Amino acid sequence: MSEAATPAVAAGNRVSTTRIVGAAAVALAASVVVQNAVFFVGPEAPTYATPLGEVLAYHAENRGVVAVSVGLEAVILPLLLLFVTGLHGLVQRRGGAGADWSRLAVAAGATLAAVSALVIATHIAVVLAADGLAEPTPAFEMVWQLHAAAFALALPALGATFIGAALATHASGLTRPWQRLLGVAGGSLLILAGAGNLAIADGSPLLFVGLLGLAAWLVWLVVTGLRLIRGQG
Repeated sequence: MSEAATPAVAAGNRVSTTRIVGAAAVALAASVVVQNAVFFVGPEAPTYATPLGEVLAYHAENRGVVAVSVGLEAVILPLLLLFVTGLHGLVQRRGGAGADWSRLAVAAGATLAAVSALVIATHIAVVLAADGLAEPTPAFEMVWQLHAAAFALALPALGATFIGAALATHASGLTRPWQRLLGVAGGSLLILAGAGNLAIADGSPLLFVGLLGLAAWLVWLVVTGLRLIRGQG
């Protein structure tokens, strides 16, 4: 291969990587939407404020719905890690502007993946524990409370991931200014909600503040992913 061809090959590799990261972002958003949408199938899913007896009944009668949701986590976790690590690589190849923020996104994303695995593992345990129980037991209650607590702690990890990714992509010229604002606002909502983790685990409506941040994250992922796929920025 000639020296003249080398820059063209390198440019082609950068475009390919950019599109892969963009596709991972869109696929991640779609997977999270589907994961949550399955709970709208059939009876209303319980919240952390739902009486424990109803929580038990739901999980005993809707094992298939929960199985689909927790199964999707096997897709979501690799997509999340692919996105944050790929994004860090893109930022570095564009001169390193925003590299510190992209490192934050990678570290927070790895933390989010670990906490999310605990959320899903405890949800699986809830379903398995519900099988054959006539009424809630102390062990069942403890696993459900652990599931709620882990979910609440996942919120600030997602918030840090969101803020880091939004600031990194803006600093490196990959996204528009409004996407930075969306990232900082949405990520701050997630961290704010996460600060009330005990209240959320106990069924507080503060959870909806975190859900607003999650919605902002999904919008940001789709818009940013599409920009990267198109080679914009």
